[in-house]
Amino acid sequence: MDLIKHWSNHVGTQAEKFYKTTLFRGDQLLLGLNCLEPGQVQSPHIHDDQDKFYLVLAGNGRFWLGEEQIEAGEGEIVWAAAGLRHGVENQGEQTLTLLVGIAPAP
Repeated sequence: MDLIKHWSNHVGTQAEKFYKTTLFRGDQLLLGLNCLEPGQVQSPHIHDDQDKFYLVLAGNGRFWLGEEQIEAGEGEIVWAAAGLRHGVENQGEQTLTLLVGIAPAP
């Protein structure tokens, strides 16, 4: 297993659904990339026993956090604690690339 990876080597796209890939997976943490093309959505959902973060690497997204909707852009980190409804939509004109961490790993 590679212990060092550059995120840009793992960016991808899919027309029918947002692209996601796992970078690292251990017993306590999963790190991956989510890439959303303009108009694509990760529907709001809940992880009852997992904390999650999104680090915006490129683009801008609209995030659902509970009943709130917030905008976040490159360099910003969005936190979704276990049990909080969360999701993201790319309303921009470029690919939204997110480093996503979930702990403990699913």
